[in-house]
Amino acid sequence: MLDIQILDVEKTTNAAPLEILYQDEHVIVINKPAGLLVHRSWLDTHATEFAVQKLRDQVGAKVYPAHRLDRPTSGALLFLLDKNHVSNLMQQFAQQKIEKRYLAVVRGHIDKGIIDYALKKKLDKIAHKHVTREPEAQPAVTHYQYLAHCEVDVGVRPYPSSRYSLVELTPKSGRRHQLRRHMKHVFHPIIGDTTHGDGKHNQMFRDNFATQRLLLHSSSLIFKHPVSGAKIEVHAPLDNDFKTLLKTLKLDVSCI
Repeated sequence: MLDIQILDVEKTTNAAPLEILYQDEHVIVINKPAGLLVHRSWLDTHATEFAVQKLRDQVGAKVYPAHRLDRPTSGALLFLLDKNHVSNLMQQFAQQKIEKRYLAVVRGHIDKGIIDYALKKKLDKIAHKHVTREPEAQPAVTHYQYLAHCEVDVGVRPYPSSRYSLVELTPKSGRRHQLRRHMKHVFHPIIGDTTHGDGKHNQMFRDNFATQRLLLHSSSLIFKHPVSGAKIEVHAPLDNDFKTLLKTLKLDVSCI
């Protein structure tokens, strides 16, 4: 049986300073740790650390998030230092002018392709409690490309072994939980996804790799600077725990 100790980032506080990937007088991009909320949310009223507050304290200035990453997702997260520029970046996101790429470990062996599958807006029980009409499905497109395959000698019923793929995901739209829902739709759910994933494989990773994290990482952002208009390309490296897990699975990280 494979033996490795991976940090449970879902329950760990993030006392260390945030990793700043890019910074100028207008823009900051950080490498958000998995398990850290972007800002205060009713989803977890007991949380005490948030990316907005941590970054504000770290740089000594107010910061304004231009987009969001789910709490369990790690990687590149874009902030503005002037709220007057927020609408510019939000418009770039809305018009799909910002290129986002993600890395994920998914169940099974997958090749490459395009998922063109409309998604209904997910309603929050509290935020949308007064909404009575069912939302219409909105267009959603994701490109996927496998980077490496592996097979481990730990079975998940009814199979004697388990197959996984390291994939690069490029969303061409920005629907909530799009990548997680799209990978479920093509029967290759992201490992560690407790909402849209495969519970048996998630349990296998908890038992054999001591990890409960969602294996989804925002690896790069390409956007137009809101002031200079220059093209900015930022890459977010995987944290050591994610990289160690990939090596243990014998998923080739040289392609990243």
